[in-house]
Order: sequence, then structure tokens, then C-alpha cells
Amino acid sequence: MGTALGTMGLLAATTPASASASVAADSDPALRKPILVGANPGLQLFDASGSCTAYLSTWQVDWSTHGAGNALVLWRPDGVRVVGEDPHLALWLADHFVRHFPELDGLPWPAPRFHRSAVQVRLDLASGLQARGGGIDVHMAEVLDRRAFATDHFPLAGVEHSLSLVNGPCGQARARVDGRDQPGKIRRGGTPERPSSSAFLAAAEVWRA
Repeated sequence: MGTALGTMGLLAATTPASASASVAADSDPALRKPILVGANPGLQLFDASGSCTAYLSTWQVDWSTHGAGNALVLWRPDGVRVVGEDPHLALWLADHFVRHFPELDGLPWPAPRFHRSAVQVRLDLASGLQARGGGIDVHMAEVLDRRAFATDHFPLAGVEHSLSLVNGPCGQARARVDGRDQPGKIRRGGTPERPSSSAFLAAAEVWRA
């Protein structure tokens, strides 16, 4: 520990002010700035053996450091498809956020294939989600709960981020890709008082870094 503290002191003395500010922001959540405001529902499907058959991340970005708009990021064993009208925004969402989500921990992440297409998103914490674009169609329904979540310790590529949102686990979900139902089912768990699901709404979402 003493060696580590000494190294940190040396870095502070030799690191430019801008880099020092970045380090401080990473260590002190109070100094972190918003990088994205919006919503990010997620859907993960599993086969009978428990293997992930798909993870679908829906994005409704009201504001971010990379612009605003909607996007879909689909992971499957055969690759990653990113859909949106703005590749600058959509590929940033895929590479900065989705590839580091815990749902994909240990799974391969090949270079995403971008498809330019409008993405329509209808998100309602009372009834669920409908989103479509670029051959992907996702529905979630039967919202089981609505609860707040916040953390200052959400690592993305080894960098701590702060995250706050309203979570709404869903009891029903399906995804169609290029006209075909995606195989696999959602996982439900938790308790009646605090249910969980691998299909979930995430609204009022703010990321800070």
C-alpha cells in the first residue's frame, strides 16, 4: 500500500492538470459529469442449457456527449449488429457501454456491423416496450415492479462510472430478427416483493464519468 501511495504521488507531480482532473473524477463520484441521459432497456435470452442466445440493448438517448437519438445493439453468437441513424452515436453506445455490460461477461465481442436505419422506441413504465429498426423487433410486457437503482461503481473498460435509473423487470418478452423469432427464453427470479427478470426496462437513466 505504501508503494502504491508513493506511485500515486509521483503521478500527481508529473501528470498534466487535465489528466489529473480525469483521475480525480474517477475516484471522486461528486466530480463526475453526465455523459448520457435517456433510457436503456435490456433483454437477454437463454436456451435450455443456460447459454445466452441473444442480448438486445435498446437505447433512447435524450442527450449525450455523442449526440441524441435511438439505437439497437444486438449480440448473438454469430456477431454484433448495431442499428441507428447516426453511426457516431450508435457505435459509441455499443463499444463504450454494451460490450462491457455484465450480461456479456465472458462472451466474445466481434467487431460490430452497423446498419443505418431509423429506430422507433415506445417505452412505458406502465405497460412495457416496443422497439424496432433494421430488421430487429423487440417487445416487453407485464411490468412486475418499478424501483430506483443507483451506484457509483459501475466499471466500463476498467473505468468506474456512476449510474442511476428506474428499473422495471418484465414478465414477458420476445424478439424477432429478420422476421424470425429469436430462440431462447427470459429468466425470472427474485421474490414477489422484489422480482427480477432478464427482460427489463431502464428509464430516467443517467451515466456520469
